[in-house]
Amino acid sequence: MKKISMLIPTYNEIENVEELSIAIIAELEKLPQYDYEIIFIDNDSVDGTRDKLRELCGQNRKIKAILNAKNFGQNNSPIYGLTQTTGDCAILMCADFQDPVDMIPKLISEWENGYKIVSAIKTTSKENKLMRFLRTCYYKMIKKFSEVEQIEHFTGFGLYDKSFIQILRDLEDPTPFLRGIVAELGYRRKEIPYEQQRRKAGKSKNNFYSLYDIAMLSFTSYTKIGLRLATFVGFAVSGISCVIAVIYLILKLTHWNSFVAGTAPILIGMFFLGAVQLIFMGFIGEYILSINHRVMKRPLVIEEERINFEPELDLGEQTAEL
Repeated sequence: MKKISMLIPTYNEIENVEELSIAIIAELEKLPQYDYEIIFIDNDSVDGTRDKLRELCGQNRKIKAILNAKNFGQNNSPIYGLTQTTGDCAILMCADFQDPVDMIPKLISEWENGYKIVSAIKTTSKENKLMRFLRTCYYKMIKKFSEVEQIEHFTGFGLYDKSFIQILRDLEDPTPFLRGIVAELGYRRKEIPYEQQRRKAGKSKNNFYSLYDIAMLSFTSYTKIGLRLATFVGFAVSGISCVIAVIYLILKLTHWNSFVAGTAPILIGMFFLGAVQLIFMGFIGEYILSINHRVMKRPLVIEEERINFEPELDLGEQTAEL
């Protein structure tokens, strides 16, 4: 009997985890030909989510939990969780019901058709229209400048065959970016459209800083445009400066007594060049920060506790050094 692993990352989702587990079990029980496990990986919640997960695990041995020692971020925790699954495939979905539970049979059906990766693509969304527009611009920019074809409006929600999970286990990247890994190293995939729902309960844990961090991770991991743009802009600014200098020299020589440039052009030029330098120093700093994280090779996640995992299937020691 094939086994389906469900992975749900959580952070302060006490209002959703029990209802979500009930909904997932209801969907999976419609497919009696499959065994299943539901794994919650919690990123150090402080609202009682951990106690609720312990309660759910005590009621059902097929519900498992990994409790992280601290918050390791919304990139590391899901990838680490995928490496801990034991099924023939794993389905990753969020804990707030924005990823529709009724998509599970569709994902499994495409997997049975031979696809190693089945990606759920947000073709429409009930999120804020401004955020939707900004996300679209971001996806198109990354797709245009990346050497690897990026997947637009793909959040990670989808199904991954155990062979792809093994690729994740073998990676030695302490700052992985799942969407980029799927595009760069993944097998032939099937894309399924869906409408992203509104969060059912609670508040989103994303803020400007976390979204910016994800954007910079994909930017520095899969594009060279930041460094190349610094070079191109440097050449362009130096060329414009030379042209302006020649124009000013000619005007001064031809209108010696009447042409007074003053200090304004000097000040404007200094501020402009200073701003350009700071912008590109920031770009270079992001690349250096990304390199620094990879060189340190720190573990993806440190576990504090795991519940309902069989000892012989405990993969924590094998993958903690990823």
